[in-house]
Amino acid sequence: MSIDLSDLGAFMAVARARGFRDAARVSGASPSALSDAVRRVEAQLGVRLLHRTTRSVAPTEAGARLMERLGPALGEVEAALDVVNGFRDRPAGTLRLNVPVSAARLVLPSLVPDFLAAYPDIRLEITAEDTFVDLLAAGCDAGIRYDERLEQDMIAVPIGPRTQRFATAAAPAYLDRRGRPAHPRDLLAHACLLARFSSGAMMAWEFERDGEVVRVEPTGPLLVSVGAATELAVEAAVAGTGIIALFEDWLRPHLDSGALEPVLEAWWPRFSGPFLYYPGRRLVPAPLRAFVDFVRTRQEG
Repeated sequence: MSIDLSDLGAFMAVARARGFRDAARVSGASPSALSDAVRRVEAQLGVRLLHRTTRSVAPTEAGARLMERLGPALGEVEAALDVVNGFRDRPAGTLRLNVPVSAARLVLPSLVPDFLAAYPDIRLEITAEDTFVDLLAAGCDAGIRYDERLEQDMIAVPIGPRTQRFATAAAPAYLDRRGRPAHPRDLLAHACLLARFSSGAMMAWEFERDGEVVRVEPTGPLLVSVGAATELAVEAAVAGTGIIALFEDWLRPHLDSGALEPVLEAWWPRFSGPFLYYPGRRLVPAPLRAFVDFVRTRQEG
């Protein structure tokens, strides 16, 4: 059985995007062309691969199984073809990164403009989410995560600040009204702005000083999803709604302006910075190789 690789790529794009229009925006093909390609694959295989409704597209069981096997296989094909990039004056192609929202906000802005200026033939696609994904199955070349979330067979390259702090802060007006906590357990009597991961787990409030670690589970009037709604919690903190816990770098502009005041700063925990990671068992595509070298140069500088 011979099936056009571009048709298989179209199926993967639609299945990952869960829609023809979203897949078209990513792939550059028209929705009708993608639909025709998927129909050809289904006709040749003799099985339906996608459930289609007017609002969404989702893989059937057969489609999901095909995705699991096809993602890595197409990745290997792309990597093999990418060997030709080594004969070009400048690397070209698409680099797909999966990163947490915090990295998209705090790490990449200082890298992406200069990288794209240095490599004008590379197109960068970034998906920002806070769930841990299988890079190859998701069609990504690399990701950014923290060391506790990295798999052992991944190559990890430091990216961004090597040490970060998790900060707690509130508007001065709120602290004037409710008092300033002297110990992490005092937070239990305060209005705290909470966050929850997509998995349903709550973001931990953990503090450390002189080897003593204190974990608290505060309550409060606002609960947001980690990532997309984080900025809403920041604005609520600035407005005096309560105490927020977040990356120090995220809160730094508001701390510097005085809109937010540090809370329990002596207890802010430190942790190692993020890593760019990618599978070590495949050829490294030229766009990713260029990005890795660029990141390493910045870190050494």
